[in-house]
Amino acid sequence: MEATKQQKQIIHIVVPKPIKEEMVQWATDDNDKISTSDLTFDQANEILKKFGKEPHKLAFWATFDKNNAQHRYILSLCVQYGWWEKKLKYGRVANLEKLNEWLHDKSPVKKALKKMEPDELTTVINALSSMMLKQNSKPKVR
Repeated sequence: MEATKQQKQIIHIVVPKPIKEEMVQWATDDNDKISTSDLTFDQANEILKKFGKEPHKLAFWATFDKNNAQHRYILSLCVQYGWWEKKLKYGRVANLEKLNEWLHDKSPVKKALKKMEPDELTTVINALSSMMLKQNSKPKVR
């Protein structure tokens, strides 16, 4: 996921201009990258921490309504896709951190699950289903 606009703004404020390019090169481990636009979300956070600033956190968009069938189906697709974690009480559950990151970065609908209309949820379901189909159609390497 790429750095947010807010992360880039803070970097421009706190990192002295003469070393900003060097900090980008340090974070990316690539001497060809010199712009904050080249940074990922995590790389931008590393620079912020280096300068004593609080790392940026994504708004949590993966909060779901257990009574909403579309939300439950999205969670099921996450588990089927491999985004799950083991919980003693419940067994395999959807990894909401991965879903949250995907909703911010790759989702066709850039909104919190609870703020999506049914047709937007259908769009998200179709995108996740497509990802799962592509993953399952890849030949298995033995």
